[in-house]
Amino acid sequence: MVAVLEKQNLRDFDWQTAVLAIAIAVFGVWQIYNALPSESYWTKQIIGIGIALVAFVIVSFADYRRLIDLAPLFYIFGLILLLLVLTPLGVQVNGQKAWVRLPIIGQFQPSEFVKFPTVLMLAKYFSTNKGLLSFRQMAVGTAIFAGPVVLIMLEPDAGQALTYLPILAAMFFLSGIKMRYVVGAAVLAAVMIPTAWFVGVKTGTIKRYQQERILAIIDPDSVDPRGFGYHTIQSTITVGKGGLSGIQGDTETSQSVLKFLPEPHTDFIFAVTAENSGFIGCVSLLLAYAILLSRMIAGARESSDRAGMLVIMSIVCGMVFQIFMNVGMALGILPVIGVPLPLMSAGLSAILSTFVAIGFVVSVKLRRFVN
Repeated sequence: MVAVLEKQNLRDFDWQTAVLAIAIAVFGVWQIYNALPSESYWTKQIIGIGIALVAFVIVSFADYRRLIDLAPLFYIFGLILLLLVLTPLGVQVNGQKAWVRLPIIGQFQPSEFVKFPTVLMLAKYFSTNKGLLSFRQMAVGTAIFAGPVVLIMLEPDAGQALTYLPILAAMFFLSGIKMRYVVGAAVLAAVMIPTAWFVGVKTGTIKRYQQERILAIIDPDSVDPRGFGYHTIQSTITVGKGGLSGIQGDTETSQSVLKFLPEPHTDFIFAVTAENSGFIGCVSLLLAYAILLSRMIAGARESSDRAGMLVIMSIVCGMVFQIFMNVGMALGILPVIGVPLPLMSAGLSAILSTFVAIGFVVSVKLRRFVN
């Protein structure tokens, strides 16, 4: 088996996927620099990419089946990290206590990184299933999913918790969920969402700023353009300013450089991309994402076992959701909930988690002929 694997390592390492992911990340560094050229976020992102690439190589050449076997340990370690956030070691930023300060690494957001251990744990559990899922299996899977999500909601970080939902949905769908459960969930959601909104508004559970973020999408004229509607309005102005080919780094007229656009290096990095590289740059970026995701899906098809396929497809669904949410935020068609754009938004946690996930895909491809 070792001899076969060595041949595969030399012949079948997925350089195209690796180079494409690195290219998107480097493009992201350029946009972070365009957003805040006078600050050090872009240099920190380069360091973060370096750390992420080391992790990518380690995971790529590791046996992915061994990683899945160790999923319970990774999962428990992830929960411990999330618990640390809720202790005095947690760091509060913009009203959210979602970070923890670690030695050497510095400020780190566990909720982003813990997605991968959660995916591994769910895949380990569901990979042994044969036939359609029973209610008990769905309940156990939901309990595994709820562990990190509940802790993230306590931070509170509803936006980050929301990004875990596509992972569970993908696991259920690919493991064989009964149609009556799908219909039941859809009917329940159709009833509960408006009911929860009405009750939440009446009781004050849904805070005023949360209401304003929704109203900024539904009825932009009803919100204060200098208050909770500011983010959405400034983002759409920034996107429109880019035109066909962008402002080409003109700092004198840049919305982000002049501090009109909030959080340009993280939540609104797509708006910065639109401003600086225009429609052409945005379409090119989305095309690059499409190619990267298609290669990851190909890796799922080539997987020699069910667990590898489940992990990859859950990762793909999670990335698609984040791309959709972040771009929607920037275009003003979705509420601002703080979802990073994969490989583009500044932050060690996000870039590390994404490269580790892509490394897993490469590991699966390397071992598709090994039993």
